[in-house]
This record gives sequence, structure tokens and C-alpha cells, in this order.
Amino acid sequence: MKKIVAGTAIALLSMATIGLAEEEGPFANEIEARQGLMVYRAINIGTLAAMAKGEAEYDAAKAATAANALLASANLDVSMLWPPGSDNAANPDSTASAAIWADGSDIGAKAGAFKAAAEAMAAAAGTDLASLQGAMGDLGGSCGGCHKAFRVPTN
Repeated sequence: MKKIVAGTAIALLSMATIGLAEEEGPFANEIEARQGLMVYRAINIGTLAAMAKGEAEYDAAKAATAANALLASANLDVSMLWPPGSDNAANPDSTASAAIWADGSDIGAKAGAFKAAAEAMAAAAGTDLASLQGAMGDLGGSCGGCHKAFRVPTN
């Protein structure tokens, strides 16, 4: 009997969650997941940037951990988080521009640039402060290149 009650409670919770996602707009779960991924990346980049700027003491182990986390996120297949129609025009919770899905979009090249910058940072971050600092420009540029082209400005 306890299993039936627990199973029913889980099923009702799942249905409620699905219902909430539908009320939040199309592709709410995908949008929330990709925004979470961006926050995760921002936390790791923030750790590296603080060291690079001298706002935090350089710690080779901590830098390597943050850089490896970025690289791991760059190697994930996140295509299912970017379905057509999950842009800002369809759902205001999204900051993704419809230009991502337009013919001729270079989103794949921009994702590739982030992966290459994450690989370079992973190789450099734990080496020494100068190496970490040297890799920051390409990493920041890869993030900004995509966000400037494909992110709807927010207030």
C-alpha cells in the first residue's frame, strides 16, 4: 500500500511539474536547463576571472578544477536544450534570439570557438597565473561573441 501511495504521489508531482512548465510558456524546461548551464559556466569563469584580475589569490588546483568544469560543459551535447521555437519571441523567459535558428547562422562555429577556448583554458589554468591570464581573452571573447550575436539584451 505504501508503494502505491508513494508512486501516486510521484506521478502527481510529475504531472504538476509538467503542467507548470506548460503554463510558463513553450519549452520552459529546456530554457531553464540551458540558463542553468550558463550560470554554471559563469560561476567557473568567475573563479578564473577573479584570479586573473588579482581579485582572488591564484590557486592552481582551484583554477584547474574550474577550467576542467568549463571544458566538461563544452563537451556536453546540449542540442536538445535548443529546440526551434524556444527563442525570446516565443517565450519571454528566454534570452535566445531567433537568429540562432536562421539559415546561415554561425551558432555551430561560435559553440566550437567556446569549446576551443575551454580546451586552451583547461591546458593553461593549472600551470601558472600568467598562463591562466593568457587564456582569459579567448575564453571571454568566445562567450561574448555568441552572446552579442544570439542573446536578446536584457534590462
